[in-house]
Amino acid sequence: MNPRLDRLQPYPFQKLAALKQGVTPPADREAILLSIGEPKHPTPALISETLLAHLHLLSVYPTTRGTRLLREAIAGWLTRRFALPAGAIDPELHLLPVNGTREALFAFAQAVVDTTTDKAPLVLLPNPFYQIYEGAALLAGAETHYLPCTEETGFLPDFDAVDAATWQRCQLVYLCSPGNPSGAVMDQAGLTRLIELAHRHDFILAADECYSEIHFDEAAPPAGLLQAAAAAGVKGFSRCIVFHSLSKRSNAPGLRSGFVAGDAAIIERFFAYRTYHGCAMALPQQHASAAGWADEAHVVENRRLYREKLDAVLRILDGVLDVQRPAASFYLWPRTPIADTDFARALFARQNVTVLPGSYLSRARDGRDPGSGRVRMALVAPLDECIEAAARIKTFCAGL
Repeated sequence: MNPRLDRLQPYPFQKLAALKQGVTPPADREAILLSIGEPKHPTPALISETLLAHLHLLSVYPTTRGTRLLREAIAGWLTRRFALPAGAIDPELHLLPVNGTREALFAFAQAVVDTTTDKAPLVLLPNPFYQIYEGAALLAGAETHYLPCTEETGFLPDFDAVDAATWQRCQLVYLCSPGNPSGAVMDQAGLTRLIELAHRHDFILAADECYSEIHFDEAAPPAGLLQAAAAAGVKGFSRCIVFHSLSKRSNAPGLRSGFVAGDAAIIERFFAYRTYHGCAMALPQQHASAAGWADEAHVVENRRLYREKLDAVLRILDGVLDVQRPAASFYLWPRTPIADTDFARALFARQNVTVLPGSYLSRARDGRDPGSGRVRMALVAPLDECIEAAARIKTFCAGL
């Protein structure tokens, strides 16, 4: 067996299941899950109906590059959403469809990490973080360097605090904006600064932007890495790769549909890897995905629903927990009055509400764990369930 598998930690939801083991919640309270970021809004009919209309194409092998129809739909969306110059995204060169960003974020490190150098390769990632970043780095043979995202840093990595020796070994930086679990957004100036660092120190930027469409100001959507690169005059999006998905944007997590886009030279090498990886998207999925990327009305409505839930829950939790309104995403990241694991276990035991301890999403370094003492709450359940969960949390906190 691959010995690098031993470097992987149990996944957060494995830890959560162990934490809840042996606990029987009140039978008179329906279970409410705020632990998993799985969208619960209906998948738009235009996606599901297009999928059904093309099921006959299951008899055809798909190609790794995907259909021209899908790539043009993605290129059009990227150009509109991030105000890119006309023609900046070439559907033949700058993007690849993927089966959700999770598999692509993992596979990307396997393709780009170089273990033949004199110094052990280093991958930088935010802390707390989406656990795929760490697993991808470790299984690619790299070491990991964690950048604490705390209230003091605006819940964003402080890249200016990274020393020269670390940058010299860095091959890949995973960026998540809007962030999971905090919802923090890196502005365009910050992205431009990071692109400058990538060129100065010779590393690749992998920007996980899967929450970019869950924001709360229609006039000011979060900036994207390709947008910053184009505005800064970076030719061909050099060293910049972004990851997007229909899972959150279009409430289609089961479709397993997303894309990677950016630097054409990196995309070409990633394509070579994926040709052997055997991960082409089925043609019915591709047609449904093209329909999803071409429509924006359902995304605006999706944001309205999340905004409504966020407003309602924050009204109830005001003065109950130390919690900030996120700039984007559907997560709340409150500080807990007791240890985060104790809070999560007791909340489940007394109120049958499940949240995820923040320390399950982070790593302790230098005596400090930036996820400890917080929990992640995913406002994915229907409005009435989110309101009920907030009321139960308020009752629970009053009894502490």
